[in-house]
Amino acid sequence: MKYRVLIEQDEDGVYVAEAPALPGCISQGTTREKAVQNIREAIAAYLESLEAHNEPVPPPISEEVVEVGE
Repeated sequence: MKYRVLIEQDEDGVYVAEAPALPGCISQGTTREKAVQNIREAIAAYLESLEAHNEPVPPPISEEVVEVGE
């Protein structure tokens, strides 16, 4: 499954990653790559918890990136 992840660098230089479709699913890392690895693990744990509690799992995303201009 694919989920949209937003990654921003905070004022201390730490990368913060959030999965907006999964409320409260946030992680961080000292590098962008580590933040992506950590949010991937957080998403997996989040989805496992939803399934264990018979909660609905949000559908994966389907999106396109559209380039405008030159």
